[in-house]
Amino acid sequence: MLNWALIFIVVALIAGVLGFTGIAGAAAEIAKILFFVFLVLLVVTLIARAVRGRAPPV
Repeated sequence: MLNWALIFIVVALIAGVLGFTGIAGAAAEIAKILFFVFLVLLVVTLIARAVRGRAPPV
């Protein structure tokens, strides 16, 4: 998911440099949304891993 966010931010930067402000703004918004979704999933995963803990050795 972080890869998609990085791709959209690169598209936004290139579109901004070329003067396509509408496309740049849309790509930047998509990148921002994907980044925050990534952060939420990361936090949920870390909390789930901390709660579950490690399995006892066999």
